[in-house]
Amino acid sequence: MGSESAFGSGFGDTPTRGLQRYVRAVAVEVGSASGCWRADPGPPATAYLPVHGNLPSFPDRDLALLWDEEYGWAAAVRPRPAEAPVVITYRGGDVLPPAPEVAAYVAALRRGDHPGDPRPIRLRAYGTPDDLTDRLRAYRP
Repeated sequence: MGSESAFGSGFGDTPTRGLQRYVRAVAVEVGSASGCWRADPGPPATAYLPVHGNLPSFPDRDLALLWDEEYGWAAAVRPRPAEAPVVITYRGGDVLPPAPEVAAYVAALRRGDHPGDPRPIRLRAYGTPDDLTDRLRAYRP
């Protein structure tokens, strides 16, 4: 695939709409359906989802979920509002888990549990042909 994304060049193509539906469904599940999230078809495809509330281990930091097509979901905190988020844990498993499973990951973080792994776990290689775009095309919450 080279440097081209399987998501196409803009928001009008079907995998991109599927990514938007998916991120919106995750936002609803985690209680952040305010529309502040964003999904970018890339390359590589990514998403950003601010999450309401803080974590016990980072009470003064804003929480966010990050997604990308290689590593899946990760939890991150912002050291300061103008600074980039810092990943604290990667969920692992499936790059495109069901929205309720992502919400369970966030709930565990909020309880003070330590789900996932602090090391980046590559779940798929960018540009490798697989079923990700098909799964996104078919995604319906």
